[in-house]
Amino acid sequence: MGKAKKTRKFGEVKRMINPRDMRLKQNQKKAAAAASASAADGPAANDGTSSQAVRHVERESSAMFFRYNTALGPPYHVIVDTNFINFSLQNKLDLTQAMMDCLYAKCTPCITDCVMAELEKLGPKYRIALRVARDPRFQRLACSHRGTYADDCIVHRVMQHRCYIVATCDRDLKRRIRKVPGVPIMFITNHKYTIERLPDAYGAPKQVSHGK
Repeated sequence: MGKAKKTRKFGEVKRMINPRDMRLKQNQKKAAAAASASAADGPAANDGTSSQAVRHVERESSAMFFRYNTALGPPYHVIVDTNFINFSLQNKLDLTQAMMDCLYAKCTPCITDCVMAELEKLGPKYRIALRVARDPRFQRLACSHRGTYADDCIVHRVMQHRCYIVATCDRDLKRRIRKVPGVPIMFITNHKYTIERLPDAYGAPKQVSHGK
């Protein structure tokens, strides 16, 4: 009889130990060094605060009563964006008077240093908007951060203080503001100002919701 031929085993590889296995001496040394370092830190290491980073959980504002913002009331403080001033001039709207017609209350337009810097960078084409922004009736809000990007500045400010209304026509900024509860948004539609997320705005045109 002839010899039986052995079939070759395809895909057979040599078994290797995981380099992170604790049976290896180098991993045991690392674990011992980490244990001695945590023991040297004292009671803070027992709390788990030294090795793990503390998660920042944003607290809800004390001015919020469910979705109703109790900090909003006349006189309203309205933070004005760059494009809101430009669109107001295109629609021939006086900012202070149109805001009062919309809210039926006294309004104080507020403008940040970032918005003023953006208007100054736009050049002589927007000199009328810059002249409107320098109106003495506008309240100037100082910025303490670096850079002149107004959207981040406005979002950060309304997250800290829920006492402002944001006036903008920018879709991206409105999308970001809608994620912050209790902050109304003022925009331009049909050559007049309207506002959303403010139930006390009697002068704002009602937005009809179509049923299914």
